[in-house]
Amino acid sequence: MITFTRLTYANFLSVGNSEISIDLNSTRSTLVVGHNGAGKSLMLDALSFALFGKPHRNINKPQLINSINGKNCLVTVEFKIGPVEYKIIRGLKPNIFEIWQNNILVNQESHSRDYQKLLETNILKLNHKSFHQVVVLGSSNFIPFMQLPAHARREVIEDLLDIGIFSKMNAVLKESSSKLRDALKDTDYQLNSIKEKIELQDKHIDSLHAISEKNVVKYEEEIADLRAQIDQMLEENAEYSREYNESFGKTQSKMQRQEKTKTTLLSYERQIKDNIKRVVGDSKFYEENTSCPTCNQMIDEDMRSKKLHDCKEQAKTLDSGYSQLKTTLQEASDELSSTLVELQRLQQLNNKISTNQSCIHNYEKRISDLQILMNKSKDSVDLEGAHSILESLHRDKDTLNECKATQLDERTYNEVISELLKDTGIKTKVIRQYLPIMNKLINQYLQILDFFVSFNLDENFNETIRSRHRDDFSYSSFSEGEKSRIDLSLLFSWRQIAKMKNSSNTNLLILDEVFDSSLDSDGVDNLLKIMATLDADTRIFIISHKQDVLEGKFDQKIEFEKQKNFTTIKEKS
Repeated sequence: MITFTRLTYANFLSVGNSEISIDLNSTRSTLVVGHNGAGKSLMLDALSFALFGKPHRNINKPQLINSINGKNCLVTVEFKIGPVEYKIIRGLKPNIFEIWQNNILVNQESHSRDYQKLLETNILKLNHKSFHQVVVLGSSNFIPFMQLPAHARREVIEDLLDIGIFSKMNAVLKESSSKLRDALKDTDYQLNSIKEKIELQDKHIDSLHAISEKNVVKYEEEIADLRAQIDQMLEENAEYSREYNESFGKTQSKMQRQEKTKTTLLSYERQIKDNIKRVVGDSKFYEENTSCPTCNQMIDEDMRSKKLHDCKEQAKTLDSGYSQLKTTLQEASDELSSTLVELQRLQQLNNKISTNQSCIHNYEKRISDLQILMNKSKDSVDLEGAHSILESLHRDKDTLNECKATQLDERTYNEVISELLKDTGIKTKVIRQYLPIMNKLINQYLQILDFFVSFNLDENFNETIRSRHRDDFSYSSFSEGEKSRIDLSLLFSWRQIAKMKNSSNTNLLILDEVFDSSLDSDGVDNLLKIMATLDADTRIFIISHKQDVLEGKFDQKIEFEKQKNFTTIKEKS
């Protein structure tokens, strides 16, 4: 558990040289009050800046330095994890970032990004987003869990359940697999090269056996034939290249337009089918019912006849449109098929060019070999040396085959591990175990807050909300007050889950103007009830304008005020 003990800041935003120091662990509940602009929420920005290098609100870094003094911006946060004491010091002008563990400076990495990663991964085990889901609920630049995109929701839950390591392992595996793919390609290339060399060496040895003066004429004829074939292939390549360059791009663009047209027509087809299904359903309803099944009121016969007539007319119109659409869709499909055939033909031309180039390369190598053979005499033939080279090539081939077999085995293992590390693998299994607990906690807190709905998150963290009448709702369909109840329930639930895992559990809970927002009086009373049930080691800070309403309900009060444009603490009581 992370136990925050003290926050100190100076020359930070509206705070001047006279530092402000807040004991974060002295009392169970603290009310933070002050006029607008007095600096109540600065403690949130200071805490976030010290831990993550960025404030809670959307403020640019240069603006964090007190504009009057213009330097020596310094924020310090102290906390304990078990018996280990930590102190994080972060400042601007000059730039400072230090992590102290039991009064010993932790070795700083070469880059501040690596140092920050050490803090978040090895010490806090929380990132900026997850910290604000577990510790902070506020109205200033706070994005509630239900308003986060799906991937961000998953990141928060993975941090809470301490399964983010699987995502990191998957990233490392992907990088390793990418290197392995490159290594396999390189091995295949070397194998093909060795095979070509062995084939040429075999031919070379055969040629050495048959070398003689009589073979010179044969070599010359073969060279002439090869050169003729090379010339013919060069001409073919020039023609193929011209046609390919002129037509391929246009044909590809044409196919894309046709695919888009077909997709549009298929969309229209689905819409017409949906309308036909709806009309059929309406017609069936009025054919089978003479009274409303909901209110039992009789349906007027004239209206019923008219509805049936309208349904039939709509059905005729839809059938006619559907037939025309099917014809148009078939024509579009035929045109697309024709274009695809043409594109394949052009691709074949490009393949022929590559094939010809490879043949030309081999023919030129063959010509070079024949010319060497022509210059040798029968007595100077070195068969023993040629066989020695061939044996060496075969040994290299065997070595590469063994290497490839090992790489293929490693790829198979990586594929199996990848399946386990995907979002649908180990992480989903862990999430499935905790989902019922999460949903149970969320619904318990919703009931305490007098919001009687059934709230459930699925494996993709999409919500299903049903009222007592079993109507389906989404988060966005509720009022701001109801959304606040859901946000509070999620915050307290995440804290409970964090406590179970003991990985991202913290003593600190900060509610920034929650009592000033959309909660009604009952919601405020119920929230106070929940706060009273929290563990004794929880330290709650309530930032609020409602001093008169909340006075006397908390163990301590801190009041901020502005004196000569600088934020100071007026009183603690």
